[in-house]
Order: sequence, then C-alpha cells, then structure tokens
Amino acid sequence: MIDLDEQIAQTLRERAEGDVDTDRLLRASRARGRRRQVHRRAAVGTALCLVGTLGFVGVRASGLDELAGRLPWTTATPTPSVVPPRVDGVPGAAVDPALVGTDPQVLHVGIDPDRARYLGWEVIRGQGETVRLSVAGSEEVRIDVSNSIELPGSVTIDGTSFDVTEVGRPNFDGAVRQVSGMDRGLVRLWQPVPGLYARAVMLHGDRAVLDQAVAALRWKEPRRCAAPLRLGALPAGAKVTVCSVDVASYPRLVTARFALQRTPMENMSVEYRYVSGAGTYTEADRTIAGRPALLSAQGTRLELVGIPRTRVIADFGWPWAGERPAKIFTEAEATALLADVDLSDDPTRPQSWK
Repeated sequence: MIDLDEQIAQTLRERAEGDVDTDRLLRASRARGRRRQVHRRAAVGTALCLVGTLGFVGVRASGLDELAGRLPWTTATPTPSVVPPRVDGVPGAAVDPALVGTDPQVLHVGIDPDRARYLGWEVIRGQGETVRLSVAGSEEVRIDVSNSIELPGSVTIDGTSFDVTEVGRPNFDGAVRQVSGMDRGLVRLWQPVPGLYARAVMLHGDRAVLDQAVAALRWKEPRRCAAPLRLGALPAGAKVTVCSVDVASYPRLVTARFALQRTPMENMSVEYRYVSGAGTYTEADRTIAGRPALLSAQGTRLELVGIPRTRVIADFGWPWAGERPAKIFTEAEATALLADVDLSDDPTRPQSWK
C-alpha cells in the first residue's frame, strides 16, 4: 500500500504544471484515515474476543496487563490537533446571534478540545459559520450555524456532496432524521437559543457520535479563523468574504482559502497549501517583496514560490478567455496583496499561525 506521504507527493508531481487538486489530496488522506479506523476497530474486536476467551481459562490480571501491552491501541500515538485561539471581547453566538457570519475572521462558536477534534472551520460573510469535527476518532460531523433559517442546501463531507434541504420550512425541533435519499446519513436541526439556527450532519449514521459532537459545541467561546497565512492590506474597496481552513489531515496537510470581493463581478481568492511530503517549487519569472514568484501563462494567477512544501496562489482573473467582465482585480493588485501576506514560519506549529 502506498504511504500517504507518497500519495501526496505523487499527486503533486502529476500536477506540477498546473493546479494541485486539493480535493484529491484530502480524499486520499481521509480515505487512508477511514481504512485505519476500520483496521483499529477490527483489532479491538479481535482483542476483546481473545480477552473473553482467555477469561474462561483463568488468566491472571498480570497476564492481561502483558496482553494489553501488546494490543494495537497501546502503541498508537495520539492524533495531533489544532485548536483555533480564543477571541477576547467578542460575544459568542449564544450571546448575540446577529454576529454570526458578519466577520470572516471570527468563529462565534467553538468546540471543547477535550471532547472533540477540529477538522476544519469556515466563515462566509452574510451566510454563516461551519465547524467540522470528529469525536474520539470517529467520522466527520459538520455543524452549520446561522442567524437565518436559510442554511446551505448542499453540504460536502469527506469529498461527498449531498442535499440536506427539507421540503418547505425547515423544522428546527432538535429531532435526528435520516438525510433524504441516503441510507445512513443523519441530520439534526435545532435552535441553541432564539434567533440562532444550527444543523449537524454526518455521512454515515451513528446517533451516539452525532449526540457527542453536538454536546462538544461551545456557544459562548468565539474563536479566530486562524491559518498559517494572514492577509495584510487589501485592494481598494475589497473585503474578505470567506475564510476557510482544513486541518483534517494535520500535520501532513493544511489548506486555507480566503475569498475577496469588491463587486459581484470582481472576485479574488488566495489559497494556501502545505504538504509535508512535497517538494519546493522554484520556477519564477518575477520577485514580490523579495520572494520569487510566477505568473501563469493566462496571466490570471500569481504564485509565491521557493517556500518549502508550501504553495501560495492568488487567483485574480476571469477564468474563461474572451468572457472577462469589464472590471476585474488586476495583476498589480494581486502583486500588492501577496507582497503583504504574513506566513507562519512553521505550519505544523499552530501557535505560530496568524
């Protein structure tokens, strides 16, 4: 079986002349994680059966201790995790629901890191906030929060997109229901406080896991949408509309995305990708604030290069030639934006994130 690092490196080599398919990297790493979960569960089941069998022949406690020392879970190292920093002086979602989704730099809901692990977080201005988490190594549970009942109709979990929209007015009664058209998907809609709407979704049904994930939420603990990259001065008239961070495969893979908008037709995105097993891109045709950089052949993307295992890309142009709107962000604006980004010295140290 190809190791995860090799899978990631192979993907990067295959896409060296174009975009790195982040979704493919995420799917590969998550699939590997799911396989490991299955193997661990099988090993645990086998071990428990063995303990039960040995119990009938009078195994001493010391013998069980020796057996436990050889069981798979005793040699596994804890999965490292990332916890976004607290934000002081800002009310949480339960205190002021109207603030949810108003500032892409702030998550107004958090989780108890002693009860669950962050897999990612996202804030979309004017829409709401999302936290993705797992409980005790279980599968992903996605939590969407908004001050409006108009939650996104489609969600993506582990690379799978599906519709969770209820017919008619959604019923936020706290009941757990099966996702329409899915054999095992579960969804729960509820109101933590008046004026605040929440939805928990998981791809494969496990009611206990869903309940534990909901219980791990903290509605009065705002967190910062922290990432290994922080934007500096923005182009004139632009504002950040999306902050999205994925740490499901941390510390091997960390991705972040920021979306900027000036008008409905003027959009720019900045993407950050750190892959522990990747090489360093060095091809450059210009310099930005002392860093080598490369402009795409289409003239619509700028990339900072020469950063070990890291890619930073600003996509500022209309992607379809001949169909560009009258107004778009310019190369000069993208250059100025990348010149002022603040990068973490070590993406595997969340304490250094901006």
